[in-house]
Amino acid sequence: MKKIAVFPGSFDPITKGHENIILRSIPLFDEIIVAIGENADKKGYFSIEQRLAWIERVFKDHPSVKVEKYSGLTVEYCKTKNANYILRGLRTSADFEFERSIGQANKKLRPELETVFMLTMPEFTPINSSIVRDVHRHGGEVYDFIPEAIHSDF
Repeated sequence: MKKIAVFPGSFDPITKGHENIILRSIPLFDEIIVAIGENADKKGYFSIEQRLAWIERVFKDHPSVKVEKYSGLTVEYCKTKNANYILRGLRTSADFEFERSIGQANKKLRPELETVFMLTMPEFTPINSSIVRDVHRHGGEVYDFIPEAIHSDF
């Protein structure tokens, strides 16, 4: 059976931390689907189309990494992709507590689905998309926080 992992999130925008988690996960899975969740009640800072294009550019040399958008429950999306793993990155103990509760709920909804946690590298711990958006919104430089492949767009 093919090992397919879904890495769900908003990726608004993708950060160096996201990039690092995905790169380190490539040897673990046959395919990684970076899944941008669409939420009709929430408007993103960057368009979904822009986020899809950025992620495709960042991983253009990694054919096992795909990028898609989805809506609805992540467990249902995983089912449509025959994915048995959800990939999540952890920066802090607060992230762990939050992700643990979601992982346990997902396990209840779909028992065969495993959540795999990867620890963020220490240098990426303070980086998150909210900080990048805030710095960008106020005209600051975000290059230290985002993958080099997308620097030209900022």
